[in-house]
Amino acid sequence: MLFTKFLKEKTTYKTYKDLKENFAITIPDNFNFAYDVADEYASMEANRKALVWCDDNGDEKVFTFADLKKASDKTANFLVQHGIKKGDAVMLILRRRYEFWFFMLALHKIGAIAVPATSQLLQKDIEYRTNAADIKMIVTLDDQELQKQIDLAMNKSPSVKTLVAMQKERANWVSFHAEYDFLSTDFSRPTGKQATENHDIMLIYFTSGTSGQPKMVQHDFTYPLGHIVTAKYWQKVVDGGLHLTVAETGWAKAVWGKIYGQWLAGSAVFAYDMVSFVPGKLLENMAKYKVTTFCAPPTIYRYLIKHGLSKYDLSNLQHCTTAGEALNPEIYNQFFEQTGLKVKEGYGQTELTLTIGNFDGMETKPGSMGMPAPGYNIDIADTEGKSCALGEVGEIVIRLEKGHPFGMFAGYYNDQKLTEEVFANNLYHTGDTAYRDKDGYIWFVGRTDDMIKSAGYRISPFEVESALLKHPAVLECAVTGVADPKRTQIVKASIVVNPGHQANQKLSQEIQEFVKHETAAYKFPRIIEFVKELPKTISGKIRRTEIREKDNTKKGDSL
Repeated sequence: MLFTKFLKEKTTYKTYKDLKENFAITIPDNFNFAYDVADEYASMEANRKALVWCDDNGDEKVFTFADLKKASDKTANFLVQHGIKKGDAVMLILRRRYEFWFFMLALHKIGAIAVPATSQLLQKDIEYRTNAADIKMIVTLDDQELQKQIDLAMNKSPSVKTLVAMQKERANWVSFHAEYDFLSTDFSRPTGKQATENHDIMLIYFTSGTSGQPKMVQHDFTYPLGHIVTAKYWQKVVDGGLHLTVAETGWAKAVWGKIYGQWLAGSAVFAYDMVSFVPGKLLENMAKYKVTTFCAPPTIYRYLIKHGLSKYDLSNLQHCTTAGEALNPEIYNQFFEQTGLKVKEGYGQTELTLTIGNFDGMETKPGSMGMPAPGYNIDIADTEGKSCALGEVGEIVIRLEKGHPFGMFAGYYNDQKLTEEVFANNLYHTGDTAYRDKDGYIWFVGRTDDMIKSAGYRISPFEVESALLKHPAVLECAVTGVADPKRTQIVKASIVVNPGHQANQKLSQEIQEFVKHETAAYKFPRIIEFVKELPKTISGKIRRTEIREKDNTKKGDSL
């Protein structure tokens, strides 16, 4: 476990208070994860398992750290031969292909900037990203439709010099594997001006905002060390174990759970390159490959529970975590009943590492995000930046008087104005609201622009959604506010029903009465709309703003 060499004093903590107060990282000069972690393992423990990969076609591969050193050195030589140098931005659209790890490590070695992106991008998305980040090369999996969208975007993407496919030949594209076998396995660590420094940009992720163009979050070369807390003390990955985070590599959650912290803490990473999410297939692979730690958004847990867990051997599973959305207590309770495992919720953003979490030594409160992670000075603040009273809803902010936490982003790429705004007055505003209870636990309420104001009450969409999801007919739901002349706003629920239930007036009334008994009566949805699917971002987050925009163009009828 290499993480111990980067901690100042101790590696084990008896209580949460001990962890919060005494955890400290030593950041070496010119730290480079590819050389100082991945290649270090290859030198010390060449046969240590690093990556276990499989796909829907039955293909599987297992890579040791020695394998990854050779692969990343060859890939670095490939990149250099095609003109990539320190500071160049390379977009990776590889879903969960094992080559993603080759390219990530290779780009780190060169000092180039990795820009992971989702395979769901369309022409306009690609044009925006290539120009905003000055992309020099795009590397993709062999997906004909994706590559067609990229080809269409090239007329408006002047910075892109090289397009790389994995294997299949395509006009004006380079085939990576056609050259891979002939590349040298020797790549020396750059020195002098070509060597990486801690403040250099290592990684850019485009945020998946619910409105507007995505921002470009840049992380420097110290960022991986911030994920020691994520992996070791929240996900509780096992030294020599196998960790699965269900995330496509185009999203920041992938580097939370598929490379940095896990390898630092000694766990191998499991990558299941699924084309689409099928609960049964995911569970089959978790059982087959003996996954020891697991992290997924609450939606995934909901579908696994609905599918049924009892027929799969999950006896190797030791710890489970969730982030990306708020965890409804109903999901927590059902998963615990079926597995005996408590899902530990956590909170963070693309701009951050794990920021709030449920750690050892804490009693888990279902529905609570937990308490502040080491290094983060978290507060719940009002609109003037003053601390809220216990139980009072305010914005989650990070106070920066004592400096920026390790792992926090270095700013927004090529946007100095926005960077200065977000760090103004020694505060970082998350845009999320929550409250703190008397024990110090933090409870998520919603995005600042999602709060509903009705007849003088402030209503959290998450709280109403949690009540709705307890009803057996509700598969998915989104709660929004609709303008009302008497109450300012009234609560609306957009609901996807479970198979076997009829979406009709009778079910609407039944759900409304159910919610009245699950939470305060004034919070029940006066409007219920049954829909086939909910609008979501390409990262899978519900776009409540789209529901609100549609409602603004039509008048809803109160039920």
